[in-house]
Amino acid sequence: MNPVLKNTALFALVAALIIATGVMQSWNTALLILNMGLISAIMALGVNLQWGFAGLFNVGVMGFVALGGLAAVLVSMPPTTEAWAAGGARVLVGLASGAAVIIAAGFALKSLPKSRMRTLVVLVILVGGFFAFRWVFDPGVQAVEAVNPAGTGYLGGMGLPILLAWPVGGLLAAGAAWIIGKAALGLRSDYLAIATLGIAEIILAVLKNEDWLARGVKNVNGLPRPVPYEVDLQNDPGFVERVAGLGLDPVTASSLTVKLGYSLLFAAVLILILALAQLALNSPWGRMMRAIRDNEVAAEAMGKDVKTRHLQIFILGSAVCGIAGAMMTTLDGQLTPTSYQPLRFTFLIWVMVIVGGSGNNLGAVLGGFLIWFFWVQVEPMGLWLMQVITTPLADGSALKLHLLDSVAHMRLLTMGLILLLVLRFSPRGLIPER
Repeated sequence: MNPVLKNTALFALVAALIIATGVMQSWNTALLILNMGLISAIMALGVNLQWGFAGLFNVGVMGFVALGGLAAVLVSMPPTTEAWAAGGARVLVGLASGAAVIIAAGFALKSLPKSRMRTLVVLVILVGGFFAFRWVFDPGVQAVEAVNPAGTGYLGGMGLPILLAWPVGGLLAAGAAWIIGKAALGLRSDYLAIATLGIAEIILAVLKNEDWLARGVKNVNGLPRPVPYEVDLQNDPGFVERVAGLGLDPVTASSLTVKLGYSLLFAAVLILILALAQLALNSPWGRMMRAIRDNEVAAEAMGKDVKTRHLQIFILGSAVCGIAGAMMTTLDGQLTPTSYQPLRFTFLIWVMVIVGGSGNNLGAVLGGFLIWFFWVQVEPMGLWLMQVITTPLADGSALKLHLLDSVAHMRLLTMGLILLLVLRFSPRGLIPER
């Protein structure tokens, strides 16, 4: 089949599935799947940059997504003035002192000749600096977290428009990727995977336990929105009159309008990132990255700085994941650190890339939409299927109850089945790399 025709048919199939959801279930559900599909496609593009372009096996995706969510809080939430007055300055001084200790230790490690004296000096700087850091930092944290812990208990943000949090989320994830890349990109692929997973868990541990930063497991609710609130639309006489003329209920129409607003914003970001990724892929830089991916030794022999290029692509892919994380937190309206799980924000994103087509940006986008649709819809579809299968069984049958109660597990079964089928019949993905 002609590749253009095939790709068009695949995307048309995804569109038909979403439209069928709107017709058979509700348009609210269909738009929610669309919005999360757009965000998932952006995450898949970020992973595809790292794996499809450069062969970097990053399984710490959830850490960069979580940093994007943190950016939404730090940028858009109003500052907690009482917390800043109580201990904000001390917290900042403590963080600065901690950074100074690390810089001083690194300087000593580089400037002093290799000897026992150098080891002793570095240890003294690190141990002494740690205690000095805690002496400054801990009282400030305690003072901040003591300010209305049930309602705030954290420093808050800068009170800026939420849309600014999206690029800031990318910058925050890129900064973390630079630090991680400097330490881990020299490792072999399997060790790199372990390192990125461990660092992602460290990021989540900080988000869950440092209440002064983003309330920890208490969650931050009520994030500002880039679209109108439903209640404001329902109280707008002009909006009510317009939707009444279309024969729609104002409550339903306001919900659909808000979700459509998110869809337009997310689609604009996806199109921009996809266009930039395509330009990069087809540029000399993109060809160089694929040459490094295919044979690092040959590329290095041709004068290419492999480690620097790996660091570049690692930062770019992580930044894209950070942008998607900020967008997802904006859509949810809250930051919930406990919701960041490897299954959802690492394994599922990798399935999207593999199923769609590693090394192909359009394939990553297709995988994002398709896998997210099945992730959401498999459970209701599985419930209907089990009800049909168990119809001949008696109502009190233990087997019938067991099968109906096991419907939730069909989600994981289906993901594994889809992955196996694609790897068997289309090993390079539904839209393979050209």
